[in-house]
Amino acid sequence: MASDRRRSTDRVALWIERIAAVMLGVVTLMIFVSAIGRYLFTAPLPDAFDLSRLTLAVAIIWGFASVAYRGSHIKVDLLAHMLRPGMRRWLDIVAWTVLFVFTAGLVWKIGGRVLSQLTGGEVTMDLRIPHWPFLSAIVLGLVAALIMTLIRIWRIWRYHEDLEDYETIPEEAPHE
Repeated sequence: MASDRRRSTDRVALWIERIAAVMLGVVTLMIFVSAIGRYLFTAPLPDAFDLSRLTLAVAIIWGFASVAYRGSHIKVDLLAHMLRPGMRRWLDIVAWTVLFVFTAGLVWKIGGRVLSQLTGGEVTMDLRIPHWPFLSAIVLGLVAALIMTLIRIWRIWRYHEDLEDYETIPEEAPHE
C-alpha cells in the first residue's frame, strides 16, 4: 500500500519535472532563435529577453518543486552522519519544515504580486504580453513545491524514509 502511494507520488514528481524541462527547452529555443535572428538577419525575436527571463523563472520554480520532493539538491551531511538514525530523522523533519515555511513565504509574496499584476498591468516591452500569467505559473510551481514538501515531511515522519533512495543511480541491465 505504501509503495502504491510512493509510485503515484513519483508519477506526480515526474510530471513536475517534465513541466520544468519543457519550460527550460522553451527558454533555450527562444534564446537560440533570437540569437540567430539577431546575428544573421538583424531581426531578433521581439521580447526575447523579457519572455526568456520570465519563462526561465517558471522553469526554475517547477524544478524547485521537484527538489522539494526528491531532495536532490547540493547538501553537506557532515552533521547528519554523526547523529544516530533517530536524531537524524528529527534533523530531517526540522530541515524540511524550514523549507516548507520558506516556500510558504514565497507563495504568499509572489501570490500578492500576481494579484497586484492583475490590476497593475505590467507588460513586456514590445509585444505587450502581461506578466501575470508567468507569475501565476510560478505560484502554481510553488504550491506544487509546498505539497511535495509536505509529502516528504510525512514520509520522513510516518515511514522513516530518508533521501538515500533518491541519491543513487539505478543500475541498468548489462548490455549483451
